[in-house]
Amino acid sequence: MNPATITAPTPNAAHAPGVAHAPDVAHAPDVAHAPDVAHAPGVIAIDGPAASGKSTVGFAVAALLNYLFFDTGAMYRVVAWAALEKGVDLHNAEAVGLLAETLVISILPAGDAQDGRHLTVLVAGRDVTWAIRAPEVDQNVSTVAAMPRVRATLSQHQRQIGAQYAHGHAGMDGIVMVGRDIGTVVLPDAPLKIYLDAPATERAHRRFLELQKRSKDASFEQVLADMQARDRVDSQRAIAPLRPAHDAHIIGTAGLGVQEIVARIVALAGVSQ
Repeated sequence: MNPATITAPTPNAAHAPGVAHAPDVAHAPDVAHAPDVAHAPGVIAIDGPAASGKSTVGFAVAALLNYLFFDTGAMYRVVAWAALEKGVDLHNAEAVGLLAETLVISILPAGDAQDGRHLTVLVAGRDVTWAIRAPEVDQNVSTVAAMPRVRATLSQHQRQIGAQYAHGHAGMDGIVMVGRDIGTVVLPDAPLKIYLDAPATERAHRRFLELQKRSKDASFEQVLADMQARDRVDSQRAIAPLRPAHDAHIIGTAGLGVQEIVARIVALAGVSQ
């Protein structure tokens, strides 16, 4: 049985079955005064709970520094979505783990999409970018992410991608990897680790507005309850629990704008603008 295949077009790269291929992203836009990244860390790990701003901030940092943006949470969402789609028992860790090993996941640049996405997620060629952010996936992704076989499969691919881009690759100068255990488990030796946090009510409000924007039917109370439940599962799971790395820089995002958070991270990276 082939393991999960993470594919994406990279320059002159063949997509052999069972081999992880890192996703490409669009290059940072041209600016009059591009930041000097000569002495910046090649890997920036950003962790934090659901809707803490990891993807938005990570995407902006990556674009500014011409780094690969890689959201590992999308991979766990794909497994949860696929289990729901195929009717796999979400409490059967063996069955879900087997599913994770057989999925063909492609994580690509957002391209010309104008729907607010930071990347495009395909499963066997099917665009599931927004399907994996549905409320029913929110309610089940933490259960899936706590399964050792799932985490082992996906973490292996994440480490390969981190190592591939740490010193620059395919036109990118480094990598920004976001998730919940990047600094603690996936890339514990990352030279710069960030942990973003915010109160559950604020994070639920962000997710509620996102769902409204996509015309999804959900009440704020349900979104908040789901967020609090996910926080409990993520922080209490036996394998790779959600927590800041001992050497992470903790940034509270409540009341801060995206650019202010990005500026703090870029400063921590030692990049002059």
